[in-house]
Amino acid sequence: MFKKDNEEKRFISKLTQVIAPHKGIGLTAIEIIVDTTTGVNYLLSQTPYGGMTPLLDENGDVVIDK
Repeated sequence: MFKKDNEEKRFISKLTQVIAPHKGIGLTAIEIIVDTTTGVNYLLSQTPYGGMTPLLDENGDVVIDK
């Protein structure tokens, strides 16, 4: 049920950028995370509401690390 400390993490952070606080929203951070199983990159918005979506390249294709 619980993972051991030596198990590989499913998601890793590739890049984090903190953006200045917005009125009424608070601190905002944008992060790119990678699924270590599939290689798919995700864009993660960390605000009080937040959201996550696959990261797309200039052609609209999902960015995948190999």
